[in-house]
Order: sequence, then C-alpha cells, then structure tokens
Amino acid sequence: MSDGPVPAEEWETVVEHVPLVSVDLVVETEDGVVLGKRENDPAKGEWFVPGGRVHKHERLRDAVERVADSELGRGVTIERKLGVYEHFYDTSEFDDTDGKHYVPIGYHVTPDDGAAFEPDDQHSDLRTFQPPFEFDLHPYVEAYLEDAGVLE
Repeated sequence: MSDGPVPAEEWETVVEHVPLVSVDLVVETEDGVVLGKRENDPAKGEWFVPGGRVHKHERLRDAVERVADSELGRGVTIERKLGVYEHFYDTSEFDDTDGKHYVPIGYHVTPDDGAAFEPDDQHSDLRTFQPPFEFDLHPYVEAYLEDAGVLE
C-alpha cells in the first residue's frame, strides 16, 4: 500500500538530496509507441514516455498500474521489465536545486483495451508514433525504445 505523495513543503528537500525511484512505461500499441509532450521540468517540451515516482510501500507493479491510470487514463499489461536506468537532469521545478536524479525502472507494456488515451496535467498531448520518428528522441527515451525492441 502506498503512503502517497511527499508533502509539498518537504518535496524540495527530497529533490535536492535524494535520487527518486520511478517507473517509466514504453506503451506499445498496434499503431506504435505512446509518448507524451511534457509540460514540466525535467525534459519540459520533450516527447517522453509516461512515468512517475514510486510511493513508499508501493509495489512496482502497483506503481505501473497507478501511473498508467493517472497519465494515460487506462490500464496496461506488463509485457516485461526492461531494467534499471539512471537519469540525470540539470533542471527541476526548483531554482535552488542542482537538478534531479532519477533511478527509473523501465517497463514494456501494452494497453488493456482500445479506449482513447487521456493526458494528465503533466502532458499537453499524448500521441502514438511509429519509427522512424519525425523528431529527435530524447536520449533516455531512445534507450527505452531500443531496449523494448521498438526501434529495431
């Protein structure tokens, strides 16, 4: 069971001092891979895979389900775990920190049904793309897609 999010008044201290454990999802459909246009730092303005922080006492599978529901508006099936990654960013939502450090666990997933994807407030848009992409992929996204076999 999750203890939920860190209180806002403590979040800056966490970002400043602690690597953040998260799950990132390579969502593959019959039409391609789903990416969201990020509205916040880090990677603001980039097309990125859906993902989110793991809450204390939350199992990874439960985090995947929660993130899919929250960021996509629908459930997913885990096809396989891609592995553990390291993401270092120079920016965060706080001016007084020296960026963010994530330790994400990547998952290759497929949607449970054919319902439309519904973006959350962290994304201005969700779209399904087929390689080759008409834009440069963020290096972290490219690594996920390579490991998931989407770029082969």
